[in-house]
Amino acid sequence: MSAVWAAARAAIRRRRLQTFVIALVALLCTATVVVSLALLDATSAPFDRVFAQQRGAHAVATYDAARVSAEQLAAARTGATEVAGPFGQTVVETEAAGSIGAMLGPLTVVGRADPAGEVDRLDIWRGRWPSAPGEITLNAPPDDEASFARGPMAHLTSLSGNGTALTVVGWAYSVSHSADGWVTPEQMTAWRPAGTQMLYRFAGDMSTRDAVEQRLTGVTTGLPGGALIAAEPYQVVKEEAAETAGVYLPFLGAFGVLGVLVAVIIVGNVVSGAVVSGFRHIGVLKSLGFTPRQVVAVYLTMVTVPATAGAILGTVLGTLGAGPLLEDTFRGLGYGQDTGVQPWVWAAGLLGVPALVLLAALLPASRARRLSAAEAISAGSAPRRGRALRVQRILGGTRLPRSISLGLGLPFARPGRTALTMASLLLGVTTVTFATGLADTLIATSRLDAAAGGDVGVRPAPDGMAGMRTTQRDDREIEALLRGLPGVAKVGASAGRTVPVVGQSSPVHVDFIRGDVAAMGYEAQLLKGRWLAGPDEVVASAKLINKRGLAVGDSLILELEGVRTTVTIVGETLQPLPGPGDSLFASWRELQRVDPSDFYFQVELGEGTDVQAFMESARAADPGLTLWDNTDVGELTVVVTGISTVLALLLSTVAALGVLNTVALNVQDRRRDLGMLKSIGMTPRQVLAMLVTSMAALGVIGGLLGIPFGMAAHRLVIPLAADAAKVTLPDYVLRVWDPATLALMVLSGVLIAILGALLPARSAAQLSIARVLHNE
Repeated sequence: MSAVWAAARAAIRRRRLQTFVIALVALLCTATVVVSLALLDATSAPFDRVFAQQRGAHAVATYDAARVSAEQLAAARTGATEVAGPFGQTVVETEAAGSIGAMLGPLTVVGRADPAGEVDRLDIWRGRWPSAPGEITLNAPPDDEASFARGPMAHLTSLSGNGTALTVVGWAYSVSHSADGWVTPEQMTAWRPAGTQMLYRFAGDMSTRDAVEQRLTGVTTGLPGGALIAAEPYQVVKEEAAETAGVYLPFLGAFGVLGVLVAVIIVGNVVSGAVVSGFRHIGVLKSLGFTPRQVVAVYLTMVTVPATAGAILGTVLGTLGAGPLLEDTFRGLGYGQDTGVQPWVWAAGLLGVPALVLLAALLPASRARRLSAAEAISAGSAPRRGRALRVQRILGGTRLPRSISLGLGLPFARPGRTALTMASLLLGVTTVTFATGLADTLIATSRLDAAAGGDVGVRPAPDGMAGMRTTQRDDREIEALLRGLPGVAKVGASAGRTVPVVGQSSPVHVDFIRGDVAAMGYEAQLLKGRWLAGPDEVVASAKLINKRGLAVGDSLILELEGVRTTVTIVGETLQPLPGPGDSLFASWRELQRVDPSDFYFQVELGEGTDVQAFMESARAADPGLTLWDNTDVGELTVVVTGISTVLALLLSTVAALGVLNTVALNVQDRRRDLGMLKSIGMTPRQVLAMLVTSMAALGVIGGLLGIPFGMAAHRLVIPLAADAAKVTLPDYVLRVWDPATLALMVLSGVLIAILGALLPARSAAQLSIARVLHNE
């Protein structure tokens, strides 16, 4: 083995370019594999993983404190493996704002001594847990410091409920959504709560609601009749979480699969090519007395050492890159605790890529094992006759420059190597095409969103919001004020109200509109039907249509302020007003018991009007108005476009490395031919043109073949994301391809090929004739 190690070490030192390429490819491919597997891992049931980590409740049950005692509830555990509670629970009517211009409304508050426990362990991501009466910690998904500071929650420092002033001391996240806020047990006792909360976890398969309800029946057996007020199985929260997280998963999964495929192909190309190009060296080793097994061991060692070094660095690089990527994507969904790279992903990078290198090297090394010394030396001296020569002769008969004709015939010398290079280019162009189409669709969708809703959103600040003045104008006076400001083109007003629906368990959010709402892009976004024209007609958002299984023409019975009204859905629109998303547009009507924050105004400015200047003038006219810029690009567009750009660049770089390796191996294979061509008058520029042309031709073919795959991935992934979000996209946002864009995609394949070929081609162009012939 000492002879094997000495020969392998000498080969590593002598073949510095090959060693560097193998290490660099292993590094980038390992980083790609780590990022891709981390994305695929994150897309596999993120809710279930965080639910298990935080010991989420399979059932959140509320009991009537007047019918059952805390001692009885604590003793009732039949069928439950873990129990938390009893906790006092009450509904607090708040008088402070929890978001810009929107009331917190009724909050379900629980008295709990600490955030730990057997069930529903809370993630305190900002501030602390309440330690004294008069303090409250609110429930919200985790957010980073910068986003929190920009958002409305940063201004929420106190609220008032049930006649008690409460100081907001922290923010926590419950994956079970067991409460909207938590106070100390002493504070809850002072409120004399009418409800008691119990949290349960059960053993066995709890994947269905029926299973949870059956176990819950066992727990409540023996308790007084009517004690159980309500019980929510965890599937309700899981389904809601899936609607948001599911938007990202198709994008991340597609890039993850592409990344793994590119890494496998590139590693196979680089390593197998390195062994094949060393056949002559193998013959020399055999002539010196190395056994076939020792020869195989030399080459496996020669490629494994740099591959292992690259895999170690690549795992570190991939982990550093994947962590923030996943955290930014999933933090806002409540998954901030468990978005890091998992240990099995590290193991796959550290062990998987070196193992892949060994497998890729084993086949050509085994072939070399069977060759005699003379055959190995002959096989390594030049490409076999008849492969490229015949094609080059045909091309030589054309009017193409000789360097171009020779370059176009060069890929035929090594068909296997050419096929692997073509596959890497194809996947590179597929990734670029998919990322480009994805970005164009998201930009088109964000333009639709920006077209609907005007340039500025306005809400009156509600009474009691800390640090803010309250407007003295009513809704009509506010609308008149906005219309009178300079630069205003259109103003739409709406009043939102959550309305019960007869025959359905969940209420629906209704926006009663007047003014220019229809003309501000909402009517133009109609997917089906028409805009409302009468008091008993409504237009539904696509999300509401899809979520509740409705259709244009269906009727709903709304119970508004004690009066039942039958309305007909006459249209389906893409974008609702800001709010829950699954809402209805209805004609304006005067509502009773309205709060100033129930009103929402949209302002569309005239061309050339500065948004910030208008907002400053509006605030000066009435400091009690809260205004914000509606022209910002949506978070989904920013996140997904950023992810797609980073991953497309990474995979394109890896594909370019595959091209670099192919050209380097071709130069090594054809050193003698290059020396002979130079000796008969070929200039360095012609050598450079020949080698670059050989790869540029593959880039054109890879571009032409990769475009359909990228378009197909775009056409498949976008509808999957739309279905997860319960929205319907118009067909024209998917039709983002035009001849100019497709031409750029072909050029991307050529660009990847040329960039990968330039470095070894320049090195070959500078190769001296004397050095080549001396080596021969």
